[in-house]
Amino acid sequence: MKTSDFYYDLPQELIAQDPLADRSSSRLMVVDRKTGEVSHHVFREIIDYLNPGDCLVINNTKVIPARLYGIKEDTGAHIEILLLKRRENDVWETLVKPGKKARPGARIVFGDGCLKAEVLEVVDEGNRLIHFEYEGIFEEILDRLGEMPLPPYITHKLQDKNRYQTVYAKYEGSAAAPTAGLHFTEELLQKVKEKGIRIAPVTLHVGLGTFRPVKVDDVNDHHMHSEFYMVSKETAEIINETKKSGGRVIAVGTTSTRTLESVADENGMIRETSGWTDIFIYPGYQFKCIDALITNFHLPESTLLMLVSALSSRETMLDAYKIAVEEKYRFFSFGDAMFIE
Repeated sequence: MKTSDFYYDLPQELIAQDPLADRSSSRLMVVDRKTGEVSHHVFREIIDYLNPGDCLVINNTKVIPARLYGIKEDTGAHIEILLLKRRENDVWETLVKPGKKARPGARIVFGDGCLKAEVLEVVDEGNRLIHFEYEGIFEEILDRLGEMPLPPYITHKLQDKNRYQTVYAKYEGSAAAPTAGLHFTEELLQKVKEKGIRIAPVTLHVGLGTFRPVKVDDVNDHHMHSEFYMVSKETAEIINETKKSGGRVIAVGTTSTRTLESVADENGMIRETSGWTDIFIYPGYQFKCIDALITNFHLPESTLLMLVSALSSRETMLDAYKIAVEEKYRFFSFGDAMFIE
């Protein structure tokens, strides 16, 4: 299977640059994965496609304002740092631009000097291990100095940091938002519960590898980035009860999907667990746990498009995307949504 099999032509103007004022007013394409039939709705109408006894699995990770701008202590050169993952205490793996100015031993100052850092070493893919120095609470300093690490295809400045968080974001650790969840409001989630649909949270801290392009011709040669997940005992019980009673497990987003498929046994049952996953889902994969998926529209030739194509079929998905382009749906992180049932 070739990476080019997942290419589609996307006009630049369809890439959403700003979130809508009302999260739940984005458009919703519903795709029947058995027939390929497509219908068009507003996202808040997702409630009509959820049945009592179903279970909605959400990713409650919280995006940290992971982009920092500083200057080199000795030369005053400007440095941009993106926090990728915390290795231990105050040591982070980071992406640094320009890398040539961030050799081991380089010292960087941020803001008014309340945060300082030293480059320790260069690791895989040119990333840097950096040790941070500060007084007080790191998260509070980061909240003051950091910016949201918006994807590279979004060029507008985000006016409200909270719009790149889901309303149920809880555990800090992501460098990118689980964007399918951005469409839900507190009011819509309340209606979901009132209809008899249970909500089960999982946590998967999204890494920037989610935006990394597939650079190999053969899909089988691609290696996925690794991300940390947590599944609670309560969530495992909700999902298992849903499966046993004949309800559907509906994942909100590819991150929830990857979490569930990483931990499910052959019967689709889940247990309390945590760990790292680099699961790569593409056509041919046999799903064990999820029955349906709420997701956004993904980049051409991306691992995310491959995942949704595995749930339906590549042909069904590319046909749906062609219709989405023709109907001028909004694409990517701040764009519209799709429900694959």
